[in-house]
Amino acid sequence: MLQKEKSPRKLLLGHEGREKMRVAGRFNAQLIDEVRKIMLPGTTTAQIDELIQQYTLDHGHTAATLGYMGYPKSCCTSINDVICHGIPDETRLNEGDIINVDVTSIVGGWFGDQSETFIIGKGSEEAIAVTQAAFDCMHMAIEALYPGCPVSTIGDTIVAEAHRRGFSVVREYVGHGLGQVFHQPPNIPHFPDRKSRQQRLLPGMCFTVEPMINAGTRFTRLDKKDGWTVRTRDHRLSAQFEHTVLMTENGPEILTITQDGPQKGHQF
Repeated sequence: MLQKEKSPRKLLLGHEGREKMRVAGRFNAQLIDEVRKIMLPGTTTAQIDELIQQYTLDHGHTAATLGYMGYPKSCCTSINDVICHGIPDETRLNEGDIINVDVTSIVGGWFGDQSETFIIGKGSEEAIAVTQAAFDCMHMAIEALYPGCPVSTIGDTIVAEAHRRGFSVVREYVGHGLGQVFHQPPNIPHFPDRKSRQQRLLPGMCFTVEPMINAGTRFTRLDKKDGWTVRTRDHRLSAQFEHTVLMTENGPEILTITQDGPQKGHQF
């Protein structure tokens, strides 16, 4: 059970570290595909969490979020207007809901991290549109990367596409570097700022790209009761997708591609 972050370790991975991250990413993607099987009306978010915890333990690995900074569960389940960090409980999924499931696994001391937004049954036009925007923004940002590019390439790409579709981009919560530590440099904002224009994505860096796209305002509201759940301030829908990415000498490599989930170019 994790209680706090360790100091960042090596940020530029060599061959062995890259292979370890590939293994962690593959397991995490495999786990998301298991979750996919129960994303149906009537499933509770507690059942999603139980599946993730048991499947992870059965394979000899660790759910990174359980106990992390006091977080009580093995994943985050964020429904409809919840942007991120929704805590699994007895809430049942309903026809038309959208839900982001965010899963991070520790495999042999290395972290795989990703999330996916699921549409339960038949979604509304807005639910489909905002989910599609989050998915496309993530892939477009990854495709725009190249060795040594500024971090702001990600934010520039995402903001332009989200705004073109009439949606907004959350700024308070960002992507991050990872490896043998859950969160380490560099921060990966999904909007361009001065620091991200100065930082570079070098071969050997692992990081997440995880845009949170809101149907309405970009502004957020933190639940003061549980201290974790983040909602849209206007209660409109929010969607998110996340991949772990390794920058190589030849460009970005996605480490968390699922077998059964939506692939680049998918239409919801």
